[in-house]
Amino acid sequence: MILKNMRKRLVAVLAGALLTVAVVGVVAAGCGGGSLPSAGGGTGTTGTTGGTGTTGGALSASLNGAGATFPKPLYIEWIGEFQTTSPGLKINYQGIGSGGGIEQFTKLTVDFGASDAPMKDEEIAAAEAASGAKVLHIPTVFGAVVLAYNLPEVPELKLDSDMVAAVFLGEVTKWNDPKIAALNPGLTLPDKDIQVVHRSDSSGTTNIFTGYLAAVSTSWKDKVGQGKEVQWPAGVGGQGNDGVAAVIQQQTGSAGYVELSYAIESKLTMASLKNKAGNFITPSLESTSAAAEGVSFPEDLRFSLSDSAGAQAYPIVGATWILAYDKMKDPAKAEALKAWLTWSLNDGTAVAQELGYAPLPAELKALALAKVNAIGSF
Repeated sequence: MILKNMRKRLVAVLAGALLTVAVVGVVAAGCGGGSLPSAGGGTGTTGTTGGTGTTGGALSASLNGAGATFPKPLYIEWIGEFQTTSPGLKINYQGIGSGGGIEQFTKLTVDFGASDAPMKDEEIAAAEAASGAKVLHIPTVFGAVVLAYNLPEVPELKLDSDMVAAVFLGEVTKWNDPKIAALNPGLTLPDKDIQVVHRSDSSGTTNIFTGYLAAVSTSWKDKVGQGKEVQWPAGVGGQGNDGVAAVIQQQTGSAGYVELSYAIESKLTMASLKNKAGNFITPSLESTSAAAEGVSFPEDLRFSLSDSAGAQAYPIVGATWILAYDKMKDPAKAEALKAWLTWSLNDGTAVAQELGYAPLPAELKALALAKVNAIGSF
Protein backbone atom coordinates (compact mmCIF):
# COMPACT_ATOMS: atom_id res chain seq x y z
CA MET A 1 0.00 0.00 0.00
CA ILE A 2 2.83 2.40 0.84
CA LEU A 3 4.54 1.81 -2.51
CA LYS A 4 1.24 2.15 -4.36
CA ASN A 5 0.62 5.51 -2.73
CA MET A 6 4.19 6.57 -3.51
CA ARG A 7 3.69 5.80 -7.17
CA LYS A 8 0.44 7.76 -7.31
CA ARG A 9 2.00 10.81 -5.70
CA LEU A 10 5.08 10.68 -7.93
CA VAL A 11 2.99 10.40 -11.09
CA ALA A 12 1.12 13.50 -9.93
CA VAL A 13 4.42 15.35 -9.55
CA LEU A 14 5.56 14.36 -13.02
CA ALA A 15 2.21 15.40 -14.49
CA GLY A 16 2.86 18.88 -13.19
CA ALA A 17 0.19 18.80 -10.52
CA LEU A 18 0.59 21.11 -7.56
CA LEU A 19 1.46 18.56 -4.93
CA THR A 20 1.55 20.29 -1.56
CA VAL A 21 2.03 18.48 1.73
CA ALA A 22 0.14 20.28 4.49
CA VAL A 23 0.37 23.70 2.93
CA VAL A 24 1.28 26.50 5.28
CA GLY A 25 0.98 29.81 3.45
CA VAL A 26 1.48 30.52 -0.24
CA VAL A 27 4.78 29.70 -1.92
CA ALA A 28 5.71 31.20 -5.25
CA ALA A 29 6.27 28.66 -8.04
CA GLY A 30 9.32 30.53 -9.16
CA CYS A 31 11.80 33.14 -8.12
CA GLY A 32 9.89 36.31 -8.92
CA GLY A 33 6.14 35.74 -8.96
CA GLY A 34 5.30 36.65 -5.40
CA SER A 35 6.83 35.99 -2.01
CA LEU A 36 7.38 32.97 0.14
CA PRO A 37 6.26 32.61 3.77
CA SER A 38 8.64 34.10 6.30
CA ALA A 39 11.17 31.66 7.66
CA GLY A 40 11.39 33.64 10.86
CA GLY A 41 7.77 33.42 11.92
CA GLY A 42 7.18 33.60 15.65
CA THR A 43 5.96 30.87 17.93
CA GLY A 44 2.27 30.31 18.41
CA THR A 45 -0.57 27.82 18.58
CA THR A 46 -0.42 24.72 16.41
CA GLY A 47 -2.45 25.22 13.27
CA THR A 48 -1.76 28.93 12.98
CA THR A 49 -0.17 29.78 9.62
CA GLY A 50 3.58 30.08 10.05
CA GLY A 51 3.31 29.38 13.78
CA THR A 52 5.26 26.90 15.79
CA GLY A 53 5.12 25.50 19.24
CA THR A 54 5.27 22.30 21.25
CA THR A 55 2.50 20.24 22.73
CA GLY A 56 3.34 17.72 25.41
CA GLY A 57 6.87 17.30 24.05
CA ALA A 58 5.65 16.34 20.55
CA LEU A 59 6.94 18.09 17.45
CA SER A 60 4.70 20.97 16.47
CA ALA A 61 6.02 23.31 13.80
CA SER A 62 5.45 24.61 10.29
CA LEU A 63 8.41 24.43 7.91
CA ASN A 64 8.74 25.77 4.38
CA GLY A 65 11.41 24.71 1.94
CA ALA A 66 12.12 25.28 -1.75
CA GLY A 67 14.69 24.44 -4.36
CA ALA A 68 15.85 21.55 -6.52
CA THR A 69 13.39 19.56 -8.61
CA PHE A 70 15.94 16.70 -8.80
CA PRO A 71 14.96 15.36 -5.30
CA LYS A 72 11.39 16.71 -5.23
CA PRO A 73 9.65 13.32 -5.64
CA LEU A 74 11.77 11.93 -2.80
CA TYR A 75 11.29 14.90 -0.46
CA ILE A 76 7.53 14.79 -1.01
CA GLU A 77 7.53 11.12 0.00
CA TRP A 78 9.81 11.67 2.99
CA ILE A 79 7.59 14.50 4.18
CA GLY A 80 4.43 12.43 3.76
CA GLU A 81 5.84 9.40 5.57
CA PHE A 82 7.37 11.40 8.42
CA GLN A 83 4.21 13.41 9.03
CA THR A 84 2.32 10.21 9.75
CA THR A 85 4.59 9.81 12.79
CA SER A 86 4.52 13.50 13.74
CA PRO A 87 1.05 14.90 13.02
CA GLY A 88 1.90 18.21 14.67
CA LEU A 89 4.62 18.88 12.11
CA LYS A 90 3.68 20.49 8.81
CA ILE A 91 6.21 20.77 5.98
CA ASN A 92 5.77 22.35 2.57
CA TYR A 93 8.37 21.83 -0.17
CA GLN A 94 8.26 23.50 -3.57
CA GLY A 95 10.49 22.46 -6.48
CA ILE A 96 11.52 25.75 -8.10
CA GLY A 97 15.04 24.80 -9.21
CA SER A 98 18.33 24.89 -7.33
CA GLY A 99 19.02 28.50 -8.22
CA GLY A 100 15.65 29.56 -6.88
CA GLY A 101 16.20 27.51 -3.73
CA ILE A 102 19.54 29.21 -3.01
CA GLU A 103 17.98 32.60 -3.65
CA GLN A 104 15.03 32.05 -1.31
CA PHE A 105 17.28 30.48 1.34
CA THR A 106 19.55 33.53 1.22
CA LYS A 107 16.57 35.89 1.43
CA LEU A 108 15.36 33.98 4.55
CA THR A 109 11.95 33.44 2.99
CA VAL A 110 12.16 29.68 3.55
CA ASP A 111 13.32 27.61 6.52
CA PHE A 112 15.54 25.41 4.36
CA GLY A 113 16.74 25.34 0.79
CA ALA A 114 17.65 22.50 -1.53
CA SER A 115 20.21 22.37 -4.31
CA ASP A 116 21.93 19.85 -6.54
CA ALA A 117 24.89 22.22 -6.78
CA PRO A 118 26.83 23.23 -3.67
CA MET A 119 26.64 26.94 -2.93
CA LYS A 120 29.61 28.95 -4.15
CA ASP A 121 31.81 30.78 -1.65
CA GLU A 122 30.26 34.12 -2.54
CA GLU A 123 26.75 32.70 -2.19
CA ILE A 124 27.60 31.32 1.24
CA ALA A 125 29.05 34.67 2.31
CA ALA A 126 25.85 36.48 1.26
CA ALA A 127 23.62 33.96 3.07
CA GLU A 128 25.66 34.10 6.27
CA ALA A 129 25.68 37.90 6.22
CA ALA A 130 21.89 37.94 5.87
CA SER A 131 21.20 35.32 8.54
CA GLY A 132 23.97 35.80 11.09
CA ALA A 133 24.36 32.01 11.07
CA LYS A 134 26.58 29.44 9.41
CA VAL A 135 25.41 27.68 6.23
CA LEU A 136 25.29 23.87 6.41
CA HIS A 137 25.41 21.61 3.37
CA ILE A 138 23.62 18.34 4.20
CA PRO A 139 23.80 15.73 1.42
CA THR A 140 20.75 13.46 1.32
CA VAL A 141 21.10 11.07 -1.64
CA PHE A 142 22.94 10.53 -4.91
CA GLY A 143 21.22 10.61 -8.27
CA ALA A 144 22.22 9.89 -11.84
CA VAL A 145 21.61 12.41 -14.60
CA VAL A 146 20.74 10.31 -17.62
CA LEU A 147 20.62 10.98 -21.33
CA ALA A 148 17.04 10.11 -22.29
CA TYR A 149 15.88 9.95 -25.90
CA ASN A 150 12.75 9.26 -27.95
CA LEU A 151 13.43 6.84 -30.79
CA PRO A 152 10.89 3.98 -30.62
CA GLU A 153 12.85 2.00 -33.22
CA VAL A 154 16.09 2.21 -31.19
CA PRO A 155 15.57 0.55 -27.77
CA GLU A 156 19.30 0.55 -26.92
CA LEU A 157 21.96 3.14 -27.65
CA LYS A 158 25.61 3.62 -26.68
CA LEU A 159 27.28 7.02 -26.53
CA ASP A 160 30.63 8.30 -25.31
CA SER A 161 31.52 11.66 -23.78
CA ASP A 162 32.68 13.17 -27.08
CA MET A 163 29.39 12.30 -28.71
CA VAL A 164 27.26 13.68 -25.87
CA ALA A 165 29.21 16.94 -26.01
CA ALA A 166 28.91 17.12 -29.81
CA VAL A 167 25.14 16.61 -29.70
CA PHE A 168 24.57 19.33 -27.10
CA LEU A 169 26.97 21.67 -28.90
CA GLY A 170 24.82 21.25 -32.00
CA GLU A 171 27.72 19.76 -33.96
CA VAL A 172 26.03 16.36 -34.49
CA THR A 173 22.47 16.89 -35.65
CA LYS A 174 21.36 13.55 -37.15
CA TRP A 175 20.71 10.28 -35.36
CA ASN A 176 22.37 8.32 -38.19
CA ASP A 177 25.55 10.38 -38.01
CA PRO A 178 28.53 8.09 -38.80
CA LYS A 179 30.10 8.85 -35.41
CA ILE A 180 27.01 7.60 -33.56
CA ALA A 181 26.83 4.61 -35.91
CA ALA A 182 30.46 3.73 -35.14
CA LEU A 183 29.60 3.42 -31.44
CA ASN A 184 26.64 1.16 -32.27
CA PRO A 185 27.79 -1.40 -34.89
CA GLY A 186 24.98 -3.44 -36.38
CA LEU A 187 22.33 -0.96 -35.23
CA THR A 188 20.06 0.68 -37.82
CA LEU A 189 19.76 4.35 -36.91
CA PRO A 190 17.01 6.56 -38.40
CA ASP A 191 17.64 9.52 -40.68
CA LYS A 192 16.05 11.93 -38.19
CA ASP A 193 17.08 15.25 -36.72
CA ILE A 194 18.21 15.27 -33.11
CA GLN A 195 16.11 17.71 -31.07
CA VAL A 196 18.15 18.67 -28.01
CA VAL A 197 16.16 19.38 -24.83
CA HIS A 198 17.69 21.20 -21.88
CA ARG A 199 16.58 23.00 -18.73
CA SER A 200 15.21 26.53 -19.05
CA ASP A 201 15.51 27.37 -15.33
CA SER A 202 18.43 27.71 -12.94
CA SER A 203 19.12 24.07 -12.19
CA GLY A 204 21.42 21.88 -10.14
CA THR A 205 20.76 19.09 -12.62
CA THR A 206 22.18 21.36 -15.30
CA ASN A 207 25.17 22.06 -13.06
CA ILE A 208 25.84 18.32 -12.74
CA PHE A 209 25.41 17.70 -16.47
CA THR A 210 27.49 20.66 -17.65
CA GLY A 211 30.10 19.92 -14.99
CA TYR A 212 30.52 16.46 -16.46
CA LEU A 213 30.78 17.82 -20.00
CA ALA A 214 33.31 20.47 -18.92
CA ALA A 215 35.41 17.72 -17.32
CA VAL A 216 35.43 15.44 -20.34
CA SER A 217 35.33 17.87 -23.27
CA THR A 218 37.77 20.74 -23.79
CA SER A 219 35.51 22.09 -26.51
CA TRP A 220 32.54 22.20 -24.15
CA LYS A 221 34.60 23.77 -21.38
CA ASP A 222 35.85 26.52 -23.68
CA LYS A 223 32.57 27.24 -25.45
CA VAL A 224 29.93 26.73 -22.74
CA GLY A 225 31.39 25.81 -19.35
CA GLN A 226 29.65 24.69 -16.18
CA GLY A 227 26.81 26.27 -14.23
CA LYS A 228 23.24 26.12 -13.03
CA GLU A 229 22.44 28.25 -16.09
CA VAL A 230 24.49 28.33 -19.33
CA GLN A 231 24.12 29.70 -22.84
CA TRP A 232 22.96 26.63 -24.75
CA PRO A 233 24.34 26.34 -28.28
CA ALA A 234 21.33 24.29 -29.41
CA GLY A 235 17.95 22.96 -28.38
CA VAL A 236 14.74 23.88 -26.60
CA GLY A 237 14.16 24.37 -22.89
CA GLY A 238 11.87 22.71 -20.38
CA GLN A 239 10.99 23.89 -16.87
CA GLY A 240 12.25 21.47 -14.23
CA ASN A 241 13.13 17.80 -14.62
CA ASP A 242 9.46 17.05 -15.21
CA GLY A 243 9.28 19.65 -17.98
CA VAL A 244 12.27 18.20 -19.83
CA ALA A 245 10.88 14.67 -19.41
CA ALA A 246 7.53 15.80 -20.83
CA VAL A 247 9.15 17.31 -23.95
CA ILE A 248 11.14 14.12 -24.59
CA GLN A 249 8.00 12.02 -24.14
CA GLN A 250 6.08 14.07 -26.66
CA GLN A 251 8.68 14.69 -29.38
CA THR A 252 10.10 11.86 -31.47
CA GLY A 253 13.79 12.34 -32.19
CA SER A 254 14.42 14.34 -29.02
CA ALA A 255 17.20 13.81 -26.49
CA GLY A 256 17.76 15.51 -23.16
CA TYR A 257 19.11 15.13 -19.65
CA VAL A 258 16.92 14.29 -16.65
CA GLU A 259 17.35 12.75 -13.24
CA LEU A 260 17.07 8.95 -13.25
CA SER A 261 13.82 8.75 -11.26
CA TYR A 262 12.04 11.04 -13.72
CA ALA A 263 13.23 8.93 -16.64
CA ILE A 264 12.02 5.75 -14.93
CA GLU A 265 8.60 7.13 -14.03
CA SER A 266 8.13 8.69 -17.47
CA LYS A 267 9.22 5.39 -19.08
CA LEU A 268 11.90 7.15 -21.12
CA THR A 269 14.58 5.19 -22.95
CA MET A 270 18.07 5.90 -21.61
CA ALA A 271 21.41 5.65 -23.36
CA SER A 272 24.34 3.71 -21.94
CA LEU A 273 27.35 5.98 -21.51
CA LYS A 274 31.04 5.13 -21.74
CA ASN A 275 32.70 5.84 -18.39
CA LYS A 276 36.23 6.88 -17.50
CA ALA A 277 37.31 3.23 -17.25
CA GLY A 278 36.15 2.63 -20.84
CA ASN A 279 33.00 0.64 -20.01
CA PHE A 280 29.52 1.37 -21.33
CA ILE A 281 27.33 1.70 -18.25
CA THR A 282 23.55 1.57 -18.01
CA PRO A 283 22.15 4.02 -15.44
CA SER A 284 20.89 2.23 -12.34
CA LEU A 285 20.97 2.42 -8.56
CA GLU A 286 24.04 0.19 -8.51
CA SER A 287 26.01 2.19 -11.07
CA THR A 288 24.98 5.42 -9.32
CA SER A 289 26.28 4.18 -5.96
CA ALA A 290 29.49 2.96 -7.59
CA ALA A 291 30.40 6.57 -8.44
CA ALA A 292 31.09 7.28 -4.75
CA GLU A 293 33.59 4.47 -4.27
CA GLY A 294 36.99 5.79 -3.23
CA VAL A 295 35.85 9.43 -2.96
CA SER A 296 37.16 11.54 -0.06
CA PHE A 297 34.64 13.99 1.35
CA PRO A 298 35.71 17.48 2.53
CA GLU A 299 34.68 18.89 5.92
CA ASP A 300 32.06 21.22 4.44
CA LEU A 301 30.59 18.32 2.40
CA ARG A 302 30.73 20.23 -0.88
CA PHE A 303 31.99 17.62 -3.37
CA SER A 304 31.61 16.27 -6.89
CA LEU A 305 31.06 12.72 -8.13
CA SER A 306 31.33 13.58 -11.82
CA ASP A 307 33.28 11.26 -14.15
CA SER A 308 34.15 8.75 -11.44
CA ALA A 309 37.06 6.39 -12.06
CA GLY A 310 35.14 3.33 -10.82
CA ALA A 311 34.96 0.50 -13.33
CA GLN A 312 31.19 0.09 -12.89
CA ALA A 313 30.38 3.74 -12.13
CA TYR A 314 27.85 5.62 -14.22
CA PRO A 315 29.70 8.78 -15.31
CA ILE A 316 27.11 11.51 -14.61
CA VAL A 317 26.26 11.32 -10.91
CA GLY A 318 25.70 14.05 -8.36
CA ALA A 319 24.58 14.54 -4.81
CA THR A 320 21.71 16.74 -3.72
CA TRP A 321 21.91 18.87 -0.59
CA ILE A 322 19.55 20.36 1.96
CA LEU A 323 20.72 23.87 2.83
CA ALA A 324 20.22 24.86 6.45
CA TYR A 325 21.53 27.35 8.98
CA ASP A 326 23.23 26.20 12.16
CA LYS A 327 21.06 28.67 14.07
CA MET A 328 17.38 29.39 13.48
CA LYS A 329 15.21 32.04 15.10
CA ASP A 330 12.57 29.56 16.22
CA PRO A 331 13.77 26.67 18.48
CA ALA A 332 10.74 24.53 17.58
CA LYS A 333 11.50 24.86 13.87
CA ALA A 334 15.11 23.91 14.49
CA GLU A 335 14.08 20.77 16.36
CA ALA A 336 11.51 19.89 13.70
CA LEU A 337 14.01 20.25 10.84
CA LYS A 338 16.55 18.14 12.72
CA ALA A 339 13.95 15.45 13.39
CA TRP A 340 12.75 15.25 9.79
CA LEU A 341 16.27 15.12 8.35
CA THR A 342 17.44 12.53 10.90
CA TRP A 343 14.44 10.32 10.09
CA SER A 344 14.93 10.78 6.35
CA LEU A 345 18.61 9.82 6.37
CA ASN A 346 18.01 6.82 8.61
CA ASP A 347 14.51 5.50 7.90
CA GLY A 348 13.96 6.95 4.45
CA THR A 349 16.45 4.67 2.70
CA ALA A 350 13.87 2.23 1.32
CA VAL A 351 11.78 5.07 -0.08
CA ALA A 352 14.86 6.57 -1.77
CA GLN A 353 15.81 3.28 -3.39
CA GLU A 354 12.26 2.65 -4.59
CA LEU A 355 12.26 6.01 -6.34
CA GLY A 356 15.66 5.49 -8.00
CA TYR A 357 17.93 7.48 -5.66
CA ALA A 358 21.09 5.98 -4.17
CA PRO A 359 21.39 6.35 -0.37
CA LEU A 360 24.57 7.78 1.08
CA PRO A 361 27.39 5.37 1.96
CA ALA A 362 27.89 4.83 5.68
CA GLU A 363 30.85 7.20 6.04
CA LEU A 364 29.09 10.09 4.31
CA LYS A 365 25.82 9.42 6.11
CA ALA A 366 27.60 9.81 9.46
CA LEU A 367 29.08 13.12 8.32
CA ALA A 368 25.69 14.32 7.10
CA LEU A 369 24.02 13.42 10.40
CA ALA A 370 26.71 15.40 12.24
CA LYS A 371 25.71 18.45 10.17
CA VAL A 372 22.05 17.83 11.04
CA ASN A 373 22.91 17.67 14.73
CA ALA A 374 24.62 21.06 14.43
CA ILE A 375 21.28 22.76 13.70
CA GLY A 376 20.17 24.83 16.70
CA SER A 377 18.64 28.19 17.55
CA PHE A 378 19.82 31.67 18.54
